[in-house]
Amino acid sequence: MIDVVALSAVSIHWVPRCPTKVQLWLTTSARALLAGFFCLFLGLASAQGAESQAGAQARGTEPTRSVAEWLARLRQASKTPSYQGTYVVTSASGAMSSARIWHRADGNEELESVEALSGPPRTIFRKNNEVLLFLPKMHVVRTERHSLGQTFPNLVHADGGSLAAEYYTVRNLGEDRVAGLETDVVLFKPRDNLRYAYRVWSEKQTGLMLKSQILDAAGRVLEQAAFSEIDLNPPADVVQAHLVMPSMDGMKQEKVTRERVDPASEGWSLKGTVAGFEPQGFYKKSVAGSRSIVQWVFSDGLSTVSLFMEPYDTQRHMHPGSSEFGATHALRRRWPDAQGNWWVTSVGEVPPQTLERLVGNLQRTGG
Repeated sequence: MIDVVALSAVSIHWVPRCPTKVQLWLTTSARALLAGFFCLFLGLASAQGAESQAGAQARGTEPTRSVAEWLARLRQASKTPSYQGTYVVTSASGAMSSARIWHRADGNEELESVEALSGPPRTIFRKNNEVLLFLPKMHVVRTERHSLGQTFPNLVHADGGSLAAEYYTVRNLGEDRVAGLETDVVLFKPRDNLRYAYRVWSEKQTGLMLKSQILDAAGRVLEQAAFSEIDLNPPADVVQAHLVMPSMDGMKQEKVTRERVDPASEGWSLKGTVAGFEPQGFYKKSVAGSRSIVQWVFSDGLSTVSLFMEPYDTQRHMHPGSSEFGATHALRRRWPDAQGNWWVTSVGEVPPQTLERLVGNLQRTGG
């Protein structure tokens, strides 16, 4: 989640050779605020979290909504007709990134602009499921069509509420203010050690998620994402002005092709399952005619994991291992063993043992 710009485009993991979310295909570096303010901010966040939990215990912890009902509310709220704001993501390691968001939904048309405020300049424009990434310093614009229907800012995957209800409980933590707005605070707690907990601040009127935290089993905040300021009713003409796509004159256009295919047609299957992580799609992807790679996406309704498989290349695949960045973990290795003919990368906001189990369930059915 640390890559703010990546979050705006359906949160699908992309380039598998890269060990962290900074290296997803929609990237931005994490340098935004002064270190002193960061320390103070985390201190306040921890204090407020503890205070909210204490208050919730005093008021009782019976949920007013079920897991599925909360997730349905959060998902619907992400389609709030119009808003603009600044979104900041921090990790426990101290990394930080930020972006400016402009959003408008009118009938069947949804428009969004996400401008990175840290790292190299880059801007995403989204019209429904069509996404364009502008990289001005590289004079490149990349286009891709998505089909999973997840919008920003949104944890929830389509039709994921009933699935998540089997693997998370929900608890009210009281009320709080984020960016000057009143919110309800809820905790989605996992029932096992294969996923992380989510603490969410939902705006009272719209349900829009204004802040979220991912927590490990000990309750430590691994990542936090929040609006530092937001306007839920900006002037229509101002929003529209920021949703005008810049000219592509003089820019190299790279089309990211993404074809949904049957895993068996590519020679892949699973010999077992990992509790809660259901296949969401199997895709064959390439950028501007480059070597294609297959991606298998899994989700439990909240957390997402991607497996990427490609033929092993001695020149490109020289660094097997694991890495972590906030709540995001990645594993890179030859498969099925150290002399294998395949290179597999798994990426997700889940504990490393979940990635290990998913990779361990891979098997070839041909080739």
